[in-house]
Amino acid sequence: MQKYQTIFFDWDGTAVVSRELPADDVLPPMIELLRQGVILVVISGTTYNKIAQGRLHEQVPKDVRQGLYLGLGRGAFNYGFDADGNRITLHEVVPDCALRLRIHQVAFAVHTHLLERYGYDTDIVFTRPNYCKIDLLVNVDRGDQLYLTSGEVDLVNQNLAEHGYPGGVEGLIEDTVSIGQEFGLEVQATTDAKFLEVGMTTKADNIDYLLEHVVFERGIVIEDCCFWGDEFTALGPGVWGSDAQMITDKSRGADFFDVSEDPLELPDKVTHVTGGVQAFLEFLKAQVDL
Repeated sequence: MQKYQTIFFDWDGTAVVSRELPADDVLPPMIELLRQGVILVVISGTTYNKIAQGRLHEQVPKDVRQGLYLGLGRGAFNYGFDADGNRITLHEVVPDCALRLRIHQVAFAVHTHLLERYGYDTDIVFTRPNYCKIDLLVNVDRGDQLYLTSGEVDLVNQNLAEHGYPGGVEGLIEDTVSIGQEFGLEVQATTDAKFLEVGMTTKADNIDYLLEHVVFERGIVIEDCCFWGDEFTALGPGVWGSDAQMITDKSRGADFFDVSEDPLELPDKVTHVTGGVQAFLEFLKAQVDL
């Protein structure tokens, strides 16, 4: 096994089973790898207060925090830590109120399109800092397991078809982009099946910023980096899960691993590793010993 100098990883469903549970299992190997000088980068669509209940920095010793970075909020926030262990914002892309409202208008237009033409109900979460979440499975409650679960892709496509919507998940992405253009916005639309997310950035923006301004500036080459997630899988023809956004022109030379239990299809660059969260934990422990 290769010893990686930088490890990028998703949080929910990859590092922890649920963000509501303590991160006790993943923290010890993370801390040891940081002591060894390995750069660790958490990549997640959520905000900092949802990572280890907003206490990740408190659970990592101050003397190693400078090797820990976070790319959060679907491209909105990139964080690091200073020499005193304080969290610092390296870069952020947060739309002003006027742009947020235009993104909200696009999301509501998608909701209106589905309801008026097909009688398909959705809910919208407007309170994200830089995007909207459109709930496509309003009667499905994930509880505290917020990542893609088996059968959700089929359920969304089945529900859309039963309402006469012809394009499935792929068509929904295309329609959302087209609706955005009607409002003068080149929106980025992604989905994890249950939620359709609409904004101006994605995880790809986190990846490219942190590679360019953290990893490469330290002289680390992309071949010494790896990326772990549980949502690389295909959600429809040409539509990949949110973790596939980590595959960019800058990151393409790295190794990519998916720990989902039953991926439908994976991008060419991605290796399936059976075992879910436990598989990622075993990988971290093996990296410690190399």
